[in-house]
Amino acid sequence: MRSVLRIPLYLFFLALLCSGFQAMATHIRAGEITARRLTPAGSAIHTYEIKLTAYFDMQNGEGAANAQNSVFFTIGPPNATQTSTVAVLEAPRIQPIPNIGNNTTQNTYIINYTFPTAGKYRISFEEDNRNNNVLNIGPPPTQNLNFYVSTILEINANFGKNQTPVLLNAPIDVAAVGQRYIHNPGAFDADGDSLAYRMFIPQRSGVKGTGINLQYKDPNMVTPPGSTEAGASPATFGINRITGDLIWDAPVTKGYYNVAFVVEEWRDGVLIGEIVRDMQIIVEDARNDRPVIKPLDDICVEAGTLINQPVTATDKNGDKLTLTSSGGVYDASLIPPAVAKFTVANQGAQGTVNGLFTWQTSCAHIRLEPYDVLFKVEDAPGPNVPNPSLFRKLVDMTTVNIKVYGPKPTGLRGTAVADPTGTAYRLNWDAYKCQIAGAKIAIYRAEKCTDLQEDVCSPGIPAGSGYEEIGRVDINQTTFLDNNGGEGLRAGVSYSYRIVAMFPRPGASPTDPGYLIGGGESLASAEYCLNLPLAMPVITNVTVDSTSTTRGQITVKWIRPATATGLPAQYRLYRATGQNGTAFTKIADINTNLTPGAADTLFVDKGLNTQVNAYNYKLEYYTTVNGQLTKFDETETASSVRLEQAAAQPNQVGLKWTALVPWDNGNRVHRVYREDKTKPGTFNRIAEVSVTGPQTFTYVDDGTDKYAADGTVNVTIVKDSTYCYKVETVGSYNNSQIKPSVLYNFSQILCVSSSDTTRPCPPVLTLDPLNCDSLRA
Repeated sequence: MRSVLRIPLYLFFLALLCSGFQAMATHIRAGEITARRLTPAGSAIHTYEIKLTAYFDMQNGEGAANAQNSVFFTIGPPNATQTSTVAVLEAPRIQPIPNIGNNTTQNTYIINYTFPTAGKYRISFEEDNRNNNVLNIGPPPTQNLNFYVSTILEINANFGKNQTPVLLNAPIDVAAVGQRYIHNPGAFDADGDSLAYRMFIPQRSGVKGTGINLQYKDPNMVTPPGSTEAGASPATFGINRITGDLIWDAPVTKGYYNVAFVVEEWRDGVLIGEIVRDMQIIVEDARNDRPVIKPLDDICVEAGTLINQPVTATDKNGDKLTLTSSGGVYDASLIPPAVAKFTVANQGAQGTVNGLFTWQTSCAHIRLEPYDVLFKVEDAPGPNVPNPSLFRKLVDMTTVNIKVYGPKPTGLRGTAVADPTGTAYRLNWDAYKCQIAGAKIAIYRAEKCTDLQEDVCSPGIPAGSGYEEIGRVDINQTTFLDNNGGEGLRAGVSYSYRIVAMFPRPGASPTDPGYLIGGGESLASAEYCLNLPLAMPVITNVTVDSTSTTRGQITVKWIRPATATGLPAQYRLYRATGQNGTAFTKIADINTNLTPGAADTLFVDKGLNTQVNAYNYKLEYYTTVNGQLTKFDETETASSVRLEQAAAQPNQVGLKWTALVPWDNGNRVHRVYREDKTKPGTFNRIAEVSVTGPQTFTYVDDGTDKYAADGTVNVTIVKDSTYCYKVETVGSYNNSQIKPSVLYNFSQILCVSSSDTTRPCPPVLTLDPLNCDSLRA
């Protein structure tokens, strides 16, 4: 009888042991913590919803996953010590628990918590037992390492309402040996804050909710990296700081890998929060080619536009395809209505699948940051796959940025009005289309008629345009008095005005500090310019005609004033040596009656050393007052273009150039010329260089003629051979009153050798030991 009872007892303990092992077995594939504010931003009560989103492995840890009915959050200071006070909160699991594919469930644990005071907090979670045999973390065995993630939340009245971003794309996709792997968290910030991304070392739990770095290797370096999917070497691994694309191109060794990254939350240049996502990448020898989504351009639209964006994905193996999309634009709890829709008419089709993204935008969607919308395609075995159970599903994804900007204000006009301060103008405009509570109309002014290049993806007034904000009024206002803040405007100045609508940050109240930061803007209105006649000449050209040490020549041109008063008048032209030269010498007196077509707006300056020097010019303008020539004003200075040699390799020639002028040479295409050695004195255009600011006025010539319109003259750059160059800058005053609107000016000719100008490495000094015995021999 005793032996009969022994077997059931043995089975009981065996079952208990297995149950305990299963409960402790690994089950967490990935996770992150988010926080959402529940009380108003201005409230002294700081209550937040704290949420853990965890992805559980139902293939290797189903028992543990099913048993995880609650978790514990630790909340305390970011750099807690053993003596720090922390809160430990138990949060229940929220039902239902969806299975989201790849043997993974998405589990959420939520609890509300009222922080005792404003400040910076770390919210963390840890759970025992990661997977065993993870290849890139340690110390081994990795099943003894716990899973840990944390989030930094800053509560600060100066920031207004703050809640963390949410990560809307689950990290469950399989990677394949030899193929490009991509993951994007699909981060969305309902407050409209700017997001950035960086890699992070996976951690285990430390003291009072802090984290301790694990031993970690870049997954790409666990074994020697191979090549990318396209065949380039070496393979690469990293995250794009702007887009959040985590790309491994491409894995070499199958197995489990753990990585982590941080989603940073920025507002007005200040870091106000961080989320860590820890995730597992499972690399398999898939024997399947991943599908591909056709690349999509970013979208910039005026509020009120209906977006219809087709999306196409293909699979060269003819596999079945499932096309999906995620993003904050689909969630009414994250954006105002209407939300976007994504429809796929032929879901599950083989080889090619087509979807249509539609979104009726509105004024409520205007914000500074674009909306990120992620599209993902996943393949599945088609009818011709011999063994579907061995098929490993692969994915591709792409993200589209959608910028929604405010409509351009219309009807801007102005009228001179009597004002006690002196000159003043009353501006009026049409009622604005988007009447959003708390929005403002900003008024900008410049001291000349100014052309702006409109960029719908960068609304507002561009920096460096010459406009300054002079006032703001509520969005429902249609008028503004400009009397220069009570000081009066200068008479005779052609003031230019534009207006821009400015919008609150999403979810912000007008009572919140800095509530317009992150809210976005409209396009700038059309210009209203007083368009008063120019009262002064304006220099338009300082171009080098010939290069010589004694017979150099520069042509200076200007446009005449438009106001024919104080005649006869006189131009007095001055020159200084050097681009920054200030020791001006008068070189010409030119009398004028401002007669159209008269040859009195040009001077050819001869006998210069243009080979060695640049030159600087200015004009003084004299008018007749009471029978005497009297100085009216002087122009800004304008220098010649100076070309110099820059660093390059021995088989190249580097060039750089500068010009200190009152017009703008940026954001144009400059021209580079090289002398044709078979035709001395003949210069062939070899390149057109797109430039932004002065720091981009550079070019490296490798001998290739990149401009074919005037004939192609390629050369082989040979060390110590001499090559001659000149450049032609292209600029503009961006002023509709100054013609020509585009200004061309040549540099001097620069003849240089192709000798390497790269700074050499410093020499290394070594001393050989002295053998005294050999000296005695």
